[in-house]
Amino acid sequence: MPAQARKLSLAEVTAIGIGGMIGGGIFAVLGLAIAIAGHAVALTLAGGGVIALLTGVSYAQLGLAFRDDGGSFTYIEKAFATPAIAGFAGWLLVGGYVGTLALYASAFGDYGATLVVGAGGAPLATGLLVAAVLAGFLVINLFGAKLSGSVELGVVAVKLAILALFAGVGFLGIHASHFVPLFDKGAASPLAAVALIFVAYEGFELIPNAVDEMADPQRNLRRAIVIAILVTTAIYVVVALAALGNLTPAEIRNDQEYVLAVAARPMLGQAGFVLIGIAALLSTASAINATLFGAARLAMVMARERALPRVFSLRERSRPVPYVALLVLTGLALAFSLAAPLSVISAFASATFLLIFAAVNFAALRLAGRIGINRLVPLAGGVLAAASFLMLLWHTGATDPMSAATILGVYAVAAAIEIGLTWRHGRRVAWSEKAPAERDRS
Repeated sequence: MPAQARKLSLAEVTAIGIGGMIGGGIFAVLGLAIAIAGHAVALTLAGGGVIALLTGVSYAQLGLAFRDDGGSFTYIEKAFATPAIAGFAGWLLVGGYVGTLALYASAFGDYGATLVVGAGGAPLATGLLVAAVLAGFLVINLFGAKLSGSVELGVVAVKLAILALFAGVGFLGIHASHFVPLFDKGAASPLAAVALIFVAYEGFELIPNAVDEMADPQRNLRRAIVIAILVTTAIYVVVALAALGNLTPAEIRNDQEYVLAVAARPMLGQAGFVLIGIAALLSTASAINATLFGAARLAMVMARERALPRVFSLRERSRPVPYVALLVLTGLALAFSLAAPLSVISAFASATFLLIFAAVNFAALRLAGRIGINRLVPLAGGVLAAASFLMLLWHTGATDPMSAATILGVYAVAAAIEIGLTWRHGRRVAWSEKAPAERDRS
């Protein structure tokens, strides 16, 4: 009898969630968060953690009830039993993953160009690095390979150690005057910042996907999600305080795309700048690989269930590689990262995941009796996620109307395509169910 496969421990499953969240987001959006929230940036990041924590509990209970690789797509489909709603959610998920790929690739390009060319980098160098990292992981995924679990866990350990060093040394040089007054950007700005940088918390939903591989999931799934979110939130808050306490407003404004590396320079010199830069490259690279791998397979599953065009389900015969999905996702992410500024990429990705997380919370609320969850948890999570989504649209519309219109336009196109696919599929089913003689008369 073959030996039973070893199950993932609580620590290992928690590491998956932490690695998924601290996968490049903090390196990419910290400067943006400080620029919008100002001195209240710690409250902003804590607020994002609250929404993530409530949503995480909903994911835990849904993951135990529906042990399926479809994740969010499956939960929404089970709750609302309407193909068009689940399909639209699937389109949003794919779009959100394109946004996160673009965000991570942009961060990789900004940090890499700064390390190679110097402060500010060069647009050409940034663009080449963006294209190179996306193309590199496209090739890796096309050959059916992915970074091994040990390498991924090693990357998580390295970046956490670097961030801990940064925070520990940073607190020694904090200037208290950098935090006064607390609401220097106004009382509403931190709320807008919560919504705009929420993509930094995307990733904890990876944990339920490992429910069948973890030891004692009834006990460990919820604990892993809660611990991962609490640890990540604490790291974000501490790192933000260290960065804000050591940088002037001008430095934050001028070096927004790679502010974490700039913040390390006063504490650790040029070595600190390089160290944070390397951590950013490792984090964003591993995040690109994991996101591309998972998003392509999500698109393939959705295509099989006719929620996406069937071309996305095409695979090579010798290897289960969804090459069409990989090529399309990589091409869209490359175009997005090269054509849009960081703020627009972050706004689109955050808006999309806030919308998805609101839908998942409301799915948990609808299925509360079946999955065994206190209704107040998904209700609070859904309301906060939906309110943050609306706040994000309001803020983006006030500061960049064209970007807000673009985001809503993408959603409208996705909805129209899904309605069209659902209608065509319904007509095909109705046609196939007709008697042969009736089909001939038609």
